[in-house]
Amino acid sequence: MLLGKIQKKGRNVNDLVVGEKLTITEKIEDKDLLLYLGLTNDNNPLYIQHDFASKTIYAKPIVPPIMLMGIITAAISKYLPGPGAYIAKQDISFLAPAYHYSTLKFTFEVIEIDVEANGIVISVAAKDEQNNAVLVGTFYVNPPAIEQ
Repeated sequence: MLLGKIQKKGRNVNDLVVGEKLTITEKIEDKDLLLYLGLTNDNNPLYIQHDFASKTIYAKPIVPPIMLMGIITAAISKYLPGPGAYIAKQDISFLAPAYHYSTLKFTFEVIEIDVEANGIVISVAAKDEQNNAVLVGTFYVNPPAIEQ
């Protein structure tokens, strides 16, 4: 992304179809965790300290759930429907922890379109490399408005 460069808008509500899918894969790296922790000043030892995490039910450090949310919102903003999209509401459940160095597969699907309200509903699911469900959610999104 370049500052000052006008980016092309994402797709509007008329350009989307129910059943449309997007899949992205993200590997959780140390640099990503450190950037998140530095940006948010979140110093929960469960997220970074192996000694602390080893004494919990998780046995090792986990990825902050809000960091996973960032991956989802970035995909909505970049790809489905893309630049100019606004997330109006979300409902998400974290089913299992994601661990450091995990490779997560996120699947997005347009499950509802409301042309009059300029809204779509996107379901999201993420699984780890062992195919364990990490999260499921529903996002209510306003695509970029249709030009008049």
